[in-house]
Amino acid sequence: MPNQNHDIGGGATVSLLSPIVLIGMLVAIILILVLPRKYAIVPFLLCTFFVPLGQQVVLGGVHWLVCRILVLSGLVRLVVMKFNLKGSLISGGFNSVDQAFFGCALFQAVAVTLLYMQSQALINQLGFLIDWAGTYFLLRCLIRDRNDIYTTLKVLAFVTLILAVFMVREQYTLQNAFGALGGVQSVPDVREGKIRSQGVFQHALMAGTFAATLLPLFLLLWKSGKAKSIATIGLVGSTIMTITSQSSTPLLAYVAGIIGVCLWTIRKQMRMVRWAIVITLISLALVMKAPVWFVIAHIDLTGGSSGYHRAELVDQFIRHLGDWWLIGTNNAANWGFDMWDTQNQYVNIGETGGLAAFILFITMITRMFKRLGKARRAVAGYNKQEWLVWFLGCALFAHLTAFFGVNYFDQSKVSWFALMAMISAVTNIQTPTTKVTPKVLNYEEIYVPVG
Repeated sequence: MPNQNHDIGGGATVSLLSPIVLIGMLVAIILILVLPRKYAIVPFLLCTFFVPLGQQVVLGGVHWLVCRILVLSGLVRLVVMKFNLKGSLISGGFNSVDQAFFGCALFQAVAVTLLYMQSQALINQLGFLIDWAGTYFLLRCLIRDRNDIYTTLKVLAFVTLILAVFMVREQYTLQNAFGALGGVQSVPDVREGKIRSQGVFQHALMAGTFAATLLPLFLLLWKSGKAKSIATIGLVGSTIMTITSQSSTPLLAYVAGIIGVCLWTIRKQMRMVRWAIVITLISLALVMKAPVWFVIAHIDLTGGSSGYHRAELVDQFIRHLGDWWLIGTNNAANWGFDMWDTQNQYVNIGETGGLAAFILFITMITRMFKRLGKARRAVAGYNKQEWLVWFLGCALFAHLTAFFGVNYFDQSKVSWFALMAMISAVTNIQTPTTKVTPKVLNYEEIYVPVG
């Protein structure tokens, strides 16, 4: 699947839908429509992460991906829910993170449409809005409280375990079992003699990153004490998937999540940590001959990393600000060798949406950290609540690290949207108007203020 800013109107010209996928999709749609709200996310996630992205129905020249059909089914469910629900569909209502996200997505869609000025571009971006804005909105409505968070994590733990088994199989057989369905390559890539398993995803990078960024969330599930055995399954599955993807970016995200967890003991001194990072970057900029972002070029954890390409991508992105700041660009391929391969989420946002989308994307991230910080301070002293907020922050940090080496162009973006929904769900719960003595509160009765 090409990135949205490369080949507008490209892709399959005929339907590709395996009978097994068709049956599974129909069952998932029915379950999404009839199950209680708190369980509707289960069939959605299972079908999303067990069906290759290339499975689709081409109707009227429009590509109806399976994941896109699932999202539309979920949105239909939300319309029905609205008639029977008092209050907002979204937990805590529309917040500042939501505003930044939808603004960023809208700027991207408008920018690409204006850049190409073709009907195919408009159709392409309507699909993009379903995939991004529709999926995010659906998850914001389905993940409303802690119980929804734990349900989501249990499903993802099961998913990672199954995918890990198939990715190990790829290592021994050099065959991707999901390739038999169609929509994903049957033979995994091999780099420097290492097999890069990819499972159901479009690339090994996506498979490994999906798993690595889930590590802190499975630690959260284990720490909560609600499902330690399932959490252990998730930890094992995510570790195996990260290793078998044989990619540096997932390993960096995995390590970033662990580092975040280890910083728990100095959680009250994070301002000092942030300043230390800033001072370190400034110091490197003063002593390095190349720009400081070329530190990326020296990172190689697998022996076949594309670190230099990632650094050069950032360098050209900055040097060509005049090309993309207004409505993005479709000329990035001419910036240098392989510059069409925008495997950097930050760069991809700027190239497809311009400076406005890029600023909103950064704003969205900073607002999530800000809300998490206020929430953690509000529950200081209640360790289980603090851990809940802290693990979400660690997962966010893991994603931000991964963004330097990959952009989420397949179903892996769903786990990113799920994390954003979890953060909003935790930080949107309002404080009660009546004060209660802390000693009589149990874990589930402690509220996290909006801040």
